[in-house]
Amino acid sequence: MAESTQDQGAERPYRVLSLDGGGMRGIYTAAFLARLTDQFARIRGETALDLGRGFDLITGTSTGAIVGCALAVGRPMAEVVALYREHGPKIFPHRIKGKRSAIYRASQGSRFVREGDKALRDALRGVLDDVTMLDVFAGRGISLAIPTVLMSEHRAWVFKKTPKSGVRDDRYPLVDVCMATSAAPIYRSLAAIDDPNSPGGPKQVFADGGLWANNPIMVGLVDALTIAPPNRPIEIYSLGTCPRPEGDHLDAESAHRSMLDWSFGADVAPLSISAQEFAFDHMARLLTNAISGCGRSIRRVRFPNKPVPASMMPYLALDDTRPEAMDRLVGQAHTDADLTKSASDDPHSEEGRMISRLMHDLPTMPATGAVWRGSSTDKKEG
Repeated sequence: MAESTQDQGAERPYRVLSLDGGGMRGIYTAAFLARLTDQFARIRGETALDLGRGFDLITGTSTGAIVGCALAVGRPMAEVVALYREHGPKIFPHRIKGKRSAIYRASQGSRFVREGDKALRDALRGVLDDVTMLDVFAGRGISLAIPTVLMSEHRAWVFKKTPKSGVRDDRYPLVDVCMATSAAPIYRSLAAIDDPNSPGGPKQVFADGGLWANNPIMVGLVDALTIAPPNRPIEIYSLGTCPRPEGDHLDAESAHRSMLDWSFGADVAPLSISAQEFAFDHMARLLTNAISGCGRSIRRVRFPNKPVPASMMPYLALDDTRPEAMDRLVGQAHTDADLTKSASDDPHSEEGRMISRLMHDLPTMPATGAVWRGSSTDKKEG
């Protein structure tokens, strides 16, 4: 849904991309963006479009941060889809699918999460190399805001590099940032990473940003209001991860759930994700309406904006790495991207026009990805 109260005129809006978390459902996000940008690239007669550089700010949580950081460095989304297909089964080597598997998982100590931790770091290195937060800002002109949780203080933490964020997070490699924001308790290890501002010091330990901002649209909105000039329109593009059409019809007796009934906590994460997706999206809608009513032009669009088919339900677990699950997520992403493309062709659809303008504003890039130079890489802007 999109909102506006005034004509934006010819000035280019300050554009924000917000990407939800969702574990293996990140393959849906990458496939959706790959399909949509490929269609517009062909319409424009170009080889590929640089979606990352279409945005002034990218915010992403957990798996959304992995996709968002890949966009920020200019990697093709097809490459990110391949990352999930190739490395997903190593990142999540054991799927929690009920009480029995939860008990088995509990008996194995840290073996599975240790294996997954190494697999994810190796996969991220292949896509993000040693690029830092500052490299992206200086070399590509893209601000980043990545939510996580700092375990030493049990408080929300946002890895951030924007024109107003200071230098605290400049030296953090994107690989470490992605490890931190995707460190989902129970499913993966907590992330122990080096503090680049204190070489040789103790490691910092982080937990998944999805614990408080699985849908990071409010993070993106607040930063946009902080950064964008008061007279510059703001547009926020928010993308979910094929959210589960969930709900529990419980009687009074079944409300007395024990730890085992929650699969030792594994069933809590999907509940939290669903609740946050709904709550933060509606808070952002109400807030943008209120601010727009005060004369500041803010538009937002959330996609997909239709119910997920019931046939997708067996394939939406955060740690489901079965080939058939990935195939169904990619297929659903293509369907939803095609519907989004159709909406962009409708002159009566405000959000469709918003998406079409974005896609026609995107710079081009080679099919193999953007080529550029950051302060700690040997790449050169093309």
